[in-house]
Amino acid sequence: MTNNKLLRMDNVGIVVESLDDAISFFSEIGLKLEGRATIEGEWAGRVTGLGTQCVEIAMMVTPDGHSRLELSKFLSPPTISDHRTAPVNALGYLRAMFTVEDIDEMVSRLTRHGAHLVGEVVQYENSYRLCYIRGAEGLLVGLAEEISNK
Repeated sequence: MTNNKLLRMDNVGIVVESLDDAISFFSEIGLKLEGRATIEGEWAGRVTGLGTQCVEIAMMVTPDGHSRLELSKFLSPPTISDHRTAPVNALGYLRAMFTVEDIDEMVSRLTRHGAHLVGEVVQYENSYRLCYIRGAEGLLVGLAEEISNK
C-alpha cells in the first residue's frame, strides 16, 4: 500500500488548429480564459517526448475554478493525426462534459456559433437531460442539465 494520494486533476489538454476559435467556443459555454502563453524549448519536449517543440497554449477555467481545459496549438512539430471526427465509440479521448443551467438555451446559443447536435437532447431517468454537440473545429462536448432538484 502506498502513501501517495491523488490531490486533484489539474486539466485536460485538447490540441486545436485555432486557439481563437476554441477560446470563443469554450467562452460561450461559460469557461473563462485564465491565461495564454507560448511554451517552447528542449525542456518541454522532454516532458512530451516530441523533442524540441513550440506550442501556444490557452488555459480555460470553469466558473467554480476547479476544472480547466488546456487548449494547445502546435507550431512545431506539426500535428500528425486528427481524431476530431471519430465516432463516439472510437478509442481514446471522447469528450469533455459540462453541467449547464439550461441545456436548451445553451444548445441554441452554441448552434448560432456553428455547433451542431450529434444526436438529440434526451432525458436520463429523473436526473439529467443530456446531449453531445460538435463545436469549434468539430470538438465533441457533452452537456448535462440536472433535473432531479427542479
